[in-house]
Amino acid sequence: MSFSGYLLLFFCMGVVTFVPRWLPLIYLSHKRLPQWLTDWLSLIPVAILSSLLAPILLADAADRDLNIFKPELLIALPTLLFALKTKSLGGTVLIGMILYWLSGMVF
Repeated sequence: MSFSGYLLLFFCMGVVTFVPRWLPLIYLSHKRLPQWLTDWLSLIPVAILSSLLAPILLADAADRDLNIFKPELLIALPTLLFALKTKSLGGTVLIGMILYWLSGMVF
């Protein structure tokens, strides 16, 4: 593929990813959303994060069997408790990293 072909490809990929995000933003920026829709939309980040973390924390990679004794889950639980208690993002990241490092030495 030529250089101009790659430039056209990159431009089209940018348009395809930008327009679906831009159109609702422009359309809905001057409208008041119903409260039920705002509440529903606020759950999307939690659902996405849960769907990304659940396989890592609960399932073995090769077999996809449920394993509640994975080191990652055993690290995530005290990290979650620390996050809920302190509400400190930096402290939570630090605690999670330290626990993960210590688990590498133990497991």
